[in-house]
Amino acid sequence: MGTVAEQDEAELLTINMGPHHPSTHGVLRLLTTLEGEVVRDVKPIVGYLHTGIEKTAEDKTYWKTVPIVERMDYLAYYFNAMAYCGAVEDLLGVDVPKRAQYLRVIHLELNRLMSHLVWIGTTMLDIGAMSMLWYGFRERETILDLFEYSGGQRVHPRYIQIGGVADDIPAGWETKLRRFVTEMPSRIDQYEALLSKNEIFLRRMKHTGVADAETLMAKGVTGPLLRAAGVPWDLRKAQPYSSYDDFAFKIPVGTTGDNYDRYLVRVNEMRESVKIIQQAIDGLPEGPWVTADRKVALPPRHELATSMEALIHHFKLVTEGMRVPEGEAYYPIEGPRGELGCFVRSDGSSKPARVHMRDPSFINLQSLGDMANGEYIADLIATLACMDPLLGGVDR
Repeated sequence: MGTVAEQDEAELLTINMGPHHPSTHGVLRLLTTLEGEVVRDVKPIVGYLHTGIEKTAEDKTYWKTVPIVERMDYLAYYFNAMAYCGAVEDLLGVDVPKRAQYLRVIHLELNRLMSHLVWIGTTMLDIGAMSMLWYGFRERETILDLFEYSGGQRVHPRYIQIGGVADDIPAGWETKLRRFVTEMPSRIDQYEALLSKNEIFLRRMKHTGVADAETLMAKGVTGPLLRAAGVPWDLRKAQPYSSYDDFAFKIPVGTTGDNYDRYLVRVNEMRESVKIIQQAIDGLPEGPWVTADRKVALPPRHELATSMEALIHHFKLVTEGMRVPEGEAYYPIEGPRGELGCFVRSDGSSKPARVHMRDPSFINLQSLGDMANGEYIADLIATLACMDPLLGGVDR
């Protein structure tokens, strides 16, 4: 197979896919060079959704930056908040209570499940199967109900905050959560019964979008894409944070690095997330859910009526924000799409001098050409879907 430069230009056709195309999962433009139905070259063109969130953060206090970083990824907002809050907490030197760490883990794994459910539903829709979308969104609704009950919002709840979480879990939430994690394994069995041995599904997924581990690592690819190629790299194990080292779970990996392995890795990750949630709720420690440092976290509401000091801390934190010691911090975590890291630089004021997210969707997108070149354009749809990019994270 020759390169594009070696081909007879008369035999090649250059077409745009996107930036508004149902299968690009957002405003992404793919500049494709085709020879008949075979992809000879594909270049992702990004920049159609630039939100300027990182620059906007420089004009907000540390506190008020939390809700805007959540909006970079509307499918994994807890992860964005966790990475940002973790970086600020490192600069502050704040100790997050154990109960808050476990509550963070529970919500992060619920969010991972939700993100994977949207992925499996929309990916199957891209390749012509609609039933899985309804199954995936059925369980997603239950998770959103849990988020609404604990954080007051179905999306972007601002639940993970600097120093802990916004509030303790409400009465009855644990019962609802236990019912969900009891039912979820049988629901995953349903997904596999529908897909894993389906002849049409196997023909679309097996041996398509193949990329080896060496190529992916050279381009900084992480997450399910890398693990599907056989590399067991997961920051929850490699660099544990928020008490992840308290829980027993496996890192699912694939062998061939094709789209089918990416499907299997994500399905098995859903099973492992259920196990982590089960362990976290069984071992949920008693105690505070936010740091006792009143210069970092708001005082409890009942103290405002009896304590002038609490009232002053509340007023100063809301109006001026907290002053963070001068320095830099990078806090990486394992998001649903790979390594999500937040870099924060402080100049000692109450606003971050610089905020930058290392979003896995942007990094992973570089490997699309390695996966799609030489394959049919119909498989390019499946391969892009199996990358699971989130364009809000790509352009920020």
